[in-house]
Amino acid sequence: MTSRKRTTANLDWKNLPFGYVKTNANIRYYWRDGVWSEGEVVSDENISISVAAPCIHYGQQAFEGLKVFETKSGEIVAFRPEENAMRLNRSCERIFMPAIPEKLFVDAIHRVVAANVEFVPPYGTGASLYVRPLIIGVGPRVGLGPAEEYIFIVLVSPVGPYYKGGFKPVEALVVEQFDRAAPLGVGDCKVGGNYAAGLAGSEYGKKHGFPIVLFLDPREKVYLDEFGTSNVVAIHGDAYVTPKSPSILPSITNRSLAVIAEDLGMRVEWRQIAIDEVQYFSEIGAVGTAAVITPVYRIRYRDRDFTFGKPDVAGPMLTKLYEQLTGIQYGEIEDRHGWLDVIEV
Repeated sequence: MTSRKRTTANLDWKNLPFGYVKTNANIRYYWRDGVWSEGEVVSDENISISVAAPCIHYGQQAFEGLKVFETKSGEIVAFRPEENAMRLNRSCERIFMPAIPEKLFVDAIHRVVAANVEFVPPYGTGASLYVRPLIIGVGPRVGLGPAEEYIFIVLVSPVGPYYKGGFKPVEALVVEQFDRAAPLGVGDCKVGGNYAAGLAGSEYGKKHGFPIVLFLDPREKVYLDEFGTSNVVAIHGDAYVTPKSPSILPSITNRSLAVIAEDLGMRVEWRQIAIDEVQYFSEIGAVGTAAVITPVYRIRYRDRDFTFGKPDVAGPMLTKLYEQLTGIQYGEIEDRHGWLDVIEV
């Protein structure tokens, strides 16, 4: 068990932004001749790659995001890292990159957290250590094709809430002039191209006063797909409802919340949700690793506004789900499902 009296970095933990903070080190593994290296913990923040690396020219890269917490009892824990390992490998398979063994992935997280333990925010500050694993194709290649060499890197940064207001309702705009993913494309993979494709829609929303945007399905523009960086969840009576689509990234947070919803006696529905059905929901939220749940008070769709609850207070069910999940992550509520991976430091 980690001591609650461990030394921590001199940071304003309760006022951290969701951004990059320089830490002690990152960890790197190299894939050459079909084999991953043993991993090297390095202090250098920069990487040197060929100007002909496929990650630059053809977008052959994928990444993940997860969090590490100090619990109430003083343990340092990662939240469901094996799920991130599986999702990263699905992304790797889709864009022809080598798989990363789950044991290597989890060990990389343990090693990099141990090397940066003073940057794990203390319990009670509301902050966490954000962990960013990424894999890039770096072997030089000019013709289209997979790289011959790869680098798997895990970096960390202490972060505060994704949105400045924390767990507070926001407004969202439905954008139809942009798609974040194509039908049968890589929308269900965590690759940089999806996020680059979503930038135009997100910036359009911000220019019109909406901090987040909602994308519809890329084929028919009828069904809910994703918010700019998050899955959609809705409360409809006693049901927890979330879109089912081949172009949506499977959110580990969403799947965890669905389990909690069932624990609370709710029905869970994974299905298509037409935009016109939104008016019948009592609560809507954007869910993901960074923000956990961002309640949405209003959705603007063309010339219509759909509203949910109050503009300054999250709805009761999203609040309960948020408190349950964060309570588990911080060790305040029993981890009945074995989601917390204890890191020895």
